[in-house]
Amino acid sequence: MKPVFFDHNSTTALLPEVLETMLPFMTQQHGNPTSRHVFGRNTRDAVEQARTQVAQAVGVQASQVVFTASGTEANNFAVRGIASNLEASQLLISAIEHPCVTRPALAMRTSGWAVNAMHVDENGQLKMDDVSKKLNSSTGLLSVMLANNETGALQPVAELSVLAKQHKAYVHTDAVQALGKIPVDFIALGVHAMTLSSHKIGGPLGAGALILDKRVDIQPLLLGGGQEKGLRSGTENVAAIVGFGAACAIANDNLSAYQEHTLALRTQLEAGLNQLKATIFGGKSTQRLTNTSFFAFPNVEGETLVTALDKAGFAVASGSACSSDSNEPSHVLLAMGVDEDLARGSVRVSMNMQNTAAQVDAFLVALKQEVQRLKAMTAIAA
Repeated sequence: MKPVFFDHNSTTALLPEVLETMLPFMTQQHGNPTSRHVFGRNTRDAVEQARTQVAQAVGVQASQVVFTASGTEANNFAVRGIASNLEASQLLISAIEHPCVTRPALAMRTSGWAVNAMHVDENGQLKMDDVSKKLNSSTGLLSVMLANNETGALQPVAELSVLAKQHKAYVHTDAVQALGKIPVDFIALGVHAMTLSSHKIGGPLGAGALILDKRVDIQPLLLGGGQEKGLRSGTENVAAIVGFGAACAIANDNLSAYQEHTLALRTQLEAGLNQLKATIFGGKSTQRLTNTSFFAFPNVEGETLVTALDKAGFAVASGSACSSDSNEPSHVLLAMGVDEDLARGSVRVSMNMQNTAAQVDAFLVALKQEVQRLKAMTAIAA
């Protein structure tokens, strides 16, 4: 059997339609977008068309889109760039943020910022009573992801924005996992900055974007030739940006079909997981991505199970792709109050339009076999 990819929250396959739009800019249209000749003008036009497509995906004007090389860069740009233009005060993040938000936030402590984490409940969703306790007039910036990459839990970002604005605080949201999976409306969310990434929606690696409210002052991370209106210097990766724009247009057109298809697969998967007596994290919450299931089996090591499933032909994850080489339990699960031993057994399945019901059935058969085998080995060792 051909290996089955069940790790779409880490990355997605480049869509054929997207590749088709990119190819001319990888082989023929090789002008620098800042050049004044026809080659430069053609690539500049292509970048601006992509900017419009990305803007339309989240309901903003094209001038609000700043292209970056990744979601990580955009998150760093948002947190450090906005904070650097404010008087040092309190910076609030959720306890389940991706490291590319947590680490730049913590780095702001050297500039006098007090960095605090807001707690989540057992479903991995922000506790608004804790937000109310910590959010005050000394808060300058909040950063909360729209959808968690491990559990799929959605966060009440719009509600958070209302509270933050009462204290004149800026709000940034990492919407990398949300784009293409739920409706994402920059205006409706009420945020000042939003991070997006191309390779999570069938676009190429090497392209991301920071969406900015026009009233936000932000300090550039990269200085140089003044590209992206002076906010992000460096020659644009035209092919990747063009692919990003095309992927955004496709994702918006296919959103309803995507949700219907992946919800059916997730329902099928979790029915099987319940029969196998797995613990499904955040499973009681209806406010989560339709494509994501995060689960564990007592006394089964997650990394060991992931390796066994890989040999059986199924690519899954033990948590965030950016921390999969760590033996530490998921910080997301620990923040949700999950026992550390159980958290070490976590496995994430994230599906896409390319996955099928037959693949889910085959996965459940393999999962049952591997869990039984690993439990038997544990019992013998004991």
